Amino acid sequence: MVRIRKIEIKHFRSICSLDWNPVDGINCLIGPGDSGKSTILDAIDLCLGARRTLSLADTDFFQLDVTQDIVIQVTVGALPDFLKNIEVYGSYLRGFDANTGAVEDEPRKNAETVLTVSLTVKADLEPVWSLYSERTAFDDPPRMLTWRERTHLAPSRLGQHPNSNLSWTRGSVLNRLSDERASIGSELVRAAREARMGFGAKAAPQLEKTLKTVTDTATALGVPVGKSATALLDAHSVSFGDGAISLHSEAGIPLRNLGTGSSRLLIAGLNRKAAESASIVLVDEIEYGLEPHRLTRLLNSLGSKEQPSPLQAFITTHSPVVLRELAGTQLFVLRETAGVHRALPVGDDDDVQGAIRLHPEAFLARTVIVCEGASEIGLIRGMDEFWVKSGFPSLQADGASYVDTGGGDADRCFHKAKAFLKLGYRVAAVQDNDKAPTTALVNEFKASGGYHVAWRDGRALEDELFASLPDSAVTQLIERALELTEDGKVDENIKTKSDGKMNLGQIQFEGLVSSYSPATRIVLGAASRSRKAGWFKSISKMEGVARDILGPHFDATDSSFTGLIVDLFDWAAL
Repeated sequence: MVRIRKIEIKHFRSICSLDWNPVDGINCLIGPGDSGKSTILDAIDLCLGARRTLSLADTDFFQLDVTQDIVIQVTVGALPDFLKNIEVYGSYLRGFDANTGAVEDEPRKNAETVLTVSLTVKADLEPVWSLYSERTAFDDPPRMLTWRERTHLAPSRLGQHPNSNLSWTRGSVLNRLSDERASIGSELVRAAREARMGFGAKAAPQLEKTLKTVTDTATALGVPVGKSATALLDAHSVSFGDGAISLHSEAGIPLRNLGTGSSRLLIAGLNRKAAESASIVLVDEIEYGLEPHRLTRLLNSLGSKEQPSPLQAFITTHSPVVLRELAGTQLFVLRETAGVHRALPVGDDDDVQGAIRLHPEAFLARTVIVCEGASEIGLIRGMDEFWVKSGFPSLQADGASYVDTGGGDADRCFHKAKAFLKLGYRVAAVQDNDKAPTTALVNEFKASGGYHVAWRDGRALEDELFASLPDSAVTQLIERALELTEDGKVDENIKTKSDGKMNLGQIQFEGLVSSYSPATRIVLGAASRSRKAGWFKSISKMEGVARDILGPHFDATDSSFTGLIVDLFDWAAL
């Protein structure tokens, strides 16, 4: 079961330069649209695929610059013995150091023996496949693997239209399941209609093992094929080669009529069965056509939970479901800096792994706003809704997402924020100021490019709201609290936080006859954030407060507080 050890791409489509050492099992690429994820899968397919010709255009060159050759090199390891034959490939065998990710021309002790397959395309658009090593770089003509050996390395690709894998066409997964082949008689040419029904009886004994594997796999995955899949001629076939034989259900319905999701699920399962002869799978937008529960089954079929993995899979996704199902070691964020692309491993750090489970959407965003608690997320979402109604663009439309660190330790917010920073996200940390974080941690975060927002004067968010809003809005806050809490809870919290000096009735009377005093505002802020009894301590509650109360009174609110919010939105929209 061969494995890709290193991928090098130069001047291909949106990628000027990329060096990447993928892992043995699942390699899931995530990143914004047009970042090059699909280009990497195409590069692997073009370099390792068993093909004799290739149709390329000037648009396949990076920035249309045909003076810079397209060079794709894929180094493969876990080689079968026939690919490590010294007499045949001695000059091309190289060494791979798993610790450094480096490929060396001289195989040495403790280094894995590997081969590098290279695809070069010059301005004449003629592709040249060859084996590459530094010692043979100038050989003319270049040496390439035999056709048989190329088919052994060729990846299987699950596209959005996977029907070719449901017939015995060249390169299909069915041909990789076993060496069985059906013999096609001359009667097919003379009587195609009669042959379509009669051929199944002739082909079934020759394809018995393959058909049983298909039936068992489909049954296990919940794909409907009846009691037994059969091999009948495809009525839509225009020729009578191997491709004329396709999979059908027991009722004679071609399996290519399955939905896209079912087809992909079945083909993924068959690729696993054929892993001994084709162990590399490419899947672009793996979630396409699948409900969440079937998407999970597809990932499991690719070996997402197994060690060692039966397949090496390269997939792309924009689905939070996929991220929740995978470990951080299987995820790679694609980034480009100064013309160099990098596939950054998300890793298995506890802060990152927890964020993947709870907030997978953040890993699919451009900007991540890490909030100390749910209240801060609610505030931002509520103000975003209010401003969108006024004609301003949405933060989410600009690619922003939120992460709730759950309050508590003031440093926790920065630990999670730093994890996103390392992966190239634009990151803001938004926190209360009633508990001071470690100064060195804050400075390190800001020095690394993070954006920091903290409320003023040792205040929590609720303190800021009651201190900064005008009197009419404070009255609305009290009314909203009475709607959201149990009877008597607001009065109880006020009495507790004022040491019995104030109660709800007194404060309501004060708001009717005069302005709320600074002392009253302080008590209200403290009472509203009582532990386990906070009046607005959830995303939805604070979202409503921001949308319905803070937003309409924003211009009349203390600008030192609202300025922090405006600056955050301006930063996020950059």
